[in-house]
Amino acid sequence: MDFEVIIVGAGSMGMAAGYYLAKKGKRVLLLDSHNPPHTEGSHHGETRIIRHAYGEGESYVEMALRAQELWNELQELSPEEIFIKTGVLNVAAPHSTFIQNVIRSAHKYSLNVEQLSAEEITRRWDGVTVPEGFIGCYERDSGVLMSEFCISAYKTQALKHGAIFKPYSPVTSISIYENHVQVNTETEIFTGETLLVTPGAGARKLLPLVGLELPLQEVRKTFSWFDTDEEIYHSDIFPAFAFELPDETYYGFPSINGAGVKIGRHDGGQPRDMDKPNPEFGSYEQDSADVSRFAERYLHKVGEHKLGKVCTYTNTPDEDFIIDRHPKYDHVVIACGFSGHGFKFSSVVGEILSELVTGNHQTTFDIRPFAIQRFSK
Repeated sequence: MDFEVIIVGAGSMGMAAGYYLAKKGKRVLLLDSHNPPHTEGSHHGETRIIRHAYGEGESYVEMALRAQELWNELQELSPEEIFIKTGVLNVAAPHSTFIQNVIRSAHKYSLNVEQLSAEEITRRWDGVTVPEGFIGCYERDSGVLMSEFCISAYKTQALKHGAIFKPYSPVTSISIYENHVQVNTETEIFTGETLLVTPGAGARKLLPLVGLELPLQEVRKTFSWFDTDEEIYHSDIFPAFAFELPDETYYGFPSINGAGVKIGRHDGGQPRDMDKPNPEFGSYEQDSADVSRFAERYLHKVGEHKLGKVCTYTNTPDEDFIIDRHPKYDHVVIACGFSGHGFKFSSVVGEILSELVTGNHQTTFDIRPFAIQRFSK
């Protein structure tokens, strides 16, 4: 057998899993159509927010806290700064499910979260305006992950522990046998005891190779940077943020290393045809219009729009992840559908996947909410 574990898709989750498996002494092969970090999925654009008091539901909080521990461990191994503790400001109407989840999870887990009125927020941070009657929750210990540095750090450590990485190796076929798998690329054939499929934006092309069709939707998303007064919006002063407005949701980052304030719209976007190139930034009027309107209303001291980029979300219908063994094959593990809020979890998901792949039927965290079978009906 060539390898104990073959990983198809070496982006955020795959690269992290590759590291944790190689660290356990497993013979690991990582295959990817590109060379992560790259711009063809959803991990580029320099930064991602990590939040602990989780608006998407209390069930994620323990995973978020473990993810932070693992990011801190990775930071010790990385010469690059991969986590910046800027704090995170969550803003929403008081009755919002999102903000109520943040409040409940902060209380339940005794997190360092401060609840603020709109007036208290605008007094504390010059340059931000909050709708009247809204509230905020400021998480002091949360912050920003440097996403591309994170993946590079995991790659470095995986290789250091003996993993084999083959970029620019799109998989053409997969054969699953009773006690092993065979994975073909355009130029090579590999055999392995177990298979981990972490396909990111390539999920709907790759999953049929293992006999699965899941209800995933690829969505074209954009994010932008704005000229910035560093004395107001620098990361030493201003937090990362998430605003849930009545019909829109935005997220953003303070200026890090002089890059300017970064803003993206979380909801919306255009369905993407994965057989065609992602339309470049500016192809749609709302690419810059939405974030510029948000900045004008709520971050009134930022400057002009200066740069925009595109990425791809790969979403499940319920916006929860897929982390599970294949319904028919115990030695095949699937992990996908992370877009929108998954990157922060890639460290802990990598750890969970390393447990699944090595035969653990009881993982550290309860992954039943991420089961494939929830879509079978």
